[in-house]
Order: sequence, then C-alpha cells, then structure tokens
Amino acid sequence: MIDQSKCEACPVHNTGNLKRLGINMDKFDFVVALAGNPNTGKSTVFNNLTGLKQHTGNWPGKTVTRAEGGFEFNNSRYKLIDLPGTYSLLSTSTDEEIARDFILFGQPDVTIVVVDATRLERNLNLVLQVLEITERAIVCLNLMDEARRRYIEIDERTLSRDLGIPVIPTEARQGIGIPNLLTAIDEVVNGKFICKPYRITGTSKGLAKAVEYITEKIKRQFPLLPNARWVALRLLEGDQKIIDAIRSGEISGIAKRNSVEENFAAV
Repeated sequence: MIDQSKCEACPVHNTGNLKRLGINMDKFDFVVALAGNPNTGKSTVFNNLTGLKQHTGNWPGKTVTRAEGGFEFNNSRYKLIDLPGTYSLLSTSTDEEIARDFILFGQPDVTIVVVDATRLERNLNLVLQVLEITERAIVCLNLMDEARRRYIEIDERTLSRDLGIPVIPTEARQGIGIPNLLTAIDEVVNGKFICKPYRITGTSKGLAKAVEYITEKIKRQFPLLPNARWVALRLLEGDQKIIDAIRSGEISGIAKRNSVEENFAAV
C-alpha cells in the first residue's frame, strides 16, 4: 500500500496552498505573464500551475494562439497568460510583437521568464530584454535535471543577486521547484520581495541625454504610456514598428488593446 503522507510530502504534491482553477478565471487579484524561449518547458509550468493541458483562444486581431488559465495561492487568485514562445522582444515577428506588447502595455503584476538551464547564456538575452520593460519579474530556471545530467552547475543565488530578481530552479515535468515558484510569485506581487532589475546602461553621456530627452517628449505626448524609457530606446535603435506607431498615434491604441483592464475583467 502507498503511504499517502509520503506522497503528499513529495515535491510533486507539496504545493502548499495551491488551488488549480483551470479555466475558472471570472475573478482574480493578479495577472501573471509567462514568457520564455521555445522548448524551455513553459507549457509544462503553465499546466502545473493551472491544472490545464492549455485552454486556448486567439490574441485580439491575431491568428496566434493564446493560452490562459487560473490558480489560487495563499488566498489570492491569479490569471496566468502564456505568451508565445520567443527568443527576443524586438518585434521582428508576430510572436515577438505579441509578447512585447503584453508585457509593456498589459502591465502584468509579474512576468515569469522560463529559461533552459542547459542553455542559460542564450536564454538570458530574453531575460535582459524583459527586465528593460518591467520591474516585476521572476526567472524560472527550468530543466535543472537535464543540467545535472550534463554536469552543468548554476549558482542561482549569485544569478538572482546579479539580475536583481528571484531565480527559482525547477524541474517542471516532475513538479519540483513549483512550490518555491509560487512563493516567489506571492512575494513579488505583494511587495515582500522588491525587485531591483539589472538594466543595461550605456557608457555614452550623449546617449543617456538622448534617451532622457526622447523619454520626456514621449511622456508629454502620451502621458498614459507605461515605460516611456523603453519606447525611447526602441526609437533610437530604429524599431520601425514603434516609429510608425508613434507617428500615427497608434501606440495609444496598442496600449489600450493590451491593458489588463481592457482584456480581463478584474474583481
């Protein structure tokens, strides 16, 4: 006979106060975005938290599939949005555009970036881009079992210190680390963990002045636009989609379409 107490104590089942809500997302307290490169186990993390095999629809005005689900933890209800898998947020594809616009304009309460522990250097490109957009983020360091098999060692505490955000090692297929991920989510959204994300700073004083000047102009023209600094950086880098959206004023429409209030019915 199986010892039920031992089963419930194992990492797969010991998820604390987690209640998987599936597609029951009528009322929620926080919105969580789930980002990551393709093939990092992002969908497995999504299914672990929501109890779904993915409930899908389409993003507004797009043919790209959108997966969302709900969960409850420590008396808070969360809506989890699984963003398209992407290697960057530079808007060179529809998937990148959707992920970027939701993190920037939808302003989720926390963004989880799922990374492959066996390809950390490659995955950090997306992490650093996310940290340029939002101050509330968590790295889910997934596939740690694969990393061990390849004799790869990662000091997650040092990585967390350097990035300024929680870094949680997981093995999502086995449910290992999911309780710690839930705790990190709870601490970030409730202000118990104050993220101080690493930001790439230019050495050129001229560049810094240009960013500051453009940021202020964007704020004056679009006062409700979140993270004008990131938009200014994209303008300086020649992002044609951002340039066109600024010129036409459509950037306000993009922000509205991706706002949490617009897309999700809050409590």
